[in-house]
Amino acid sequence: MPTIKPLSSRGKRHASTSASTSVAIIGAGRGGTALIEIFANDPLVQIVGVAEINADAPGLALAKQLKIPVTHDYQQLLTMERVDLIIDVSGDPDVWQFLQDFHRMGVTVIGGASAKFMWELIGARIRATAEIEKTLNKYQSLYRLYVKETGAAVTDERTRIACEIHDGFVQILAGVNFKLDLCQQLLRKNPRASLATLKESKAQLKLAIQEARQVIFNLRPLHYDKMELISALTNYFKSYQTQTHIATKFTFSGDEQILFPRTKMFLFRIIQEALGNVHKHAKADRVTIKLDIDIDLLRVTITDNGIGFDMETVLRDPEKWDHFGIKGILERSRLVGGEGRVESKPGKGTRIIVEVPLGQKEEQQHGKD
Repeated sequence: MPTIKPLSSRGKRHASTSASTSVAIIGAGRGGTALIEIFANDPLVQIVGVAEINADAPGLALAKQLKIPVTHDYQQLLTMERVDLIIDVSGDPDVWQFLQDFHRMGVTVIGGASAKFMWELIGARIRATAEIEKTLNKYQSLYRLYVKETGAAVTDERTRIACEIHDGFVQILAGVNFKLDLCQQLLRKNPRASLATLKESKAQLKLAIQEARQVIFNLRPLHYDKMELISALTNYFKSYQTQTHIATKFTFSGDEQILFPRTKMFLFRIIQEALGNVHKHAKADRVTIKLDIDIDLLRVTITDNGIGFDMETVLRDPEKWDHFGIKGILERSRLVGGEGRVESKPGKGTRIIVEVPLGQKEEQQHGKD
C-alpha cells in the first residue's frame, strides 16, 4: 500500500484552498467509505489522506479512484503539515486511545462513539432515497395482504410502520441538526466557510425531514376514524404539486359518504400510483384529476399533457407493463369490483379511467368494512 504523498502531487481537484477544511480519515470500512463519498463532493472539504491496514477495505478503491493518498500507518496522518480534522472510524480501541492523548494546535480529533454517530448519519442520508422507495414497496406488499386479511389487522400494521418511521428515520434526521451545531463549533476558525456549509446542510436537512413526513403521510393518508377521502386527496395534491412542480387540478362531485372504507383506500392508492407515473415518466407540466361519485357508479379520470406512449408496444412487453405502473392500477381497480383502462399515444399525453359500480352492492358491503 503506498504511503501518503505530498499534497501538491494530488492534482488540482484535491488541491487545498484557504477556505477548505483538510480532513484525514482513519479507517476505510463502511464508516470511512461513507465519509469519503460525502466529503469528496464538498467544495469546502479536502480529504488529505486515508489510513487503513486492511487491503480489502471498500473505501480504498474509492480513495484510489479519487486520487486520495492512502497509508497503512495512521500515525503518518498526524504528521501531515496540512490537516485540520482527524476522524477515526477504524473501530480500533488502541487507535482511539492513542488519538485521545494526541494534542496539536489547530487539529481537532473525532473518534469513538461521536465518529460512529457521524458516519451513520451520513450513511443514512446517502441511503435516504433508496430507503424511502424500499419502504413504499414494503407498504404495497402489506396492502396486498390487506385485500386477503381483515382490514383491522392491516390497519394496525400500517399504523405501526408509520410510527416506526416517525420514531426512527425522522429522529435520526433531527440528530443531524445536532451534528451540524457541532460542525459549526469545529469550523470556528473559518467562519465564512462554516456559515456557508451550515446553511446548505440545514437546507438539506429540512428537505429530508419533509421527505420523511411525506412517507408517513403516504403510509397513512386517511384518518381512520373519519376516512375522509376528499380532504386526504386535496392535501396530497397540494404536496404533489409543490414537490413535482406539475400543475395539479382536482375537481369532484357527489358524496363520498356512500363509499365504504376499502373503496376509499384503493381509490387513493390508484390515484397516487397514477400521479407517481406522471412524475416519473410523462414529462408533463399539467395533470387533471376528476372524481365523480354517483349513486350507481364511481368514476375517476386522470389526464396529463405529457409525452404519452404506444399502448400496443407496452401491452406486448411485460417489463414495460410493470414499469409504467399500469398493472398495479388495473389490479387495484379489479380488487374493488371495478375496471380500469389506459388511453395514450406518443405526443398526446395519457388518460387513465377507473370505474367502480356502486349501488346496492356498495351499501351491502359498507357494514362489512
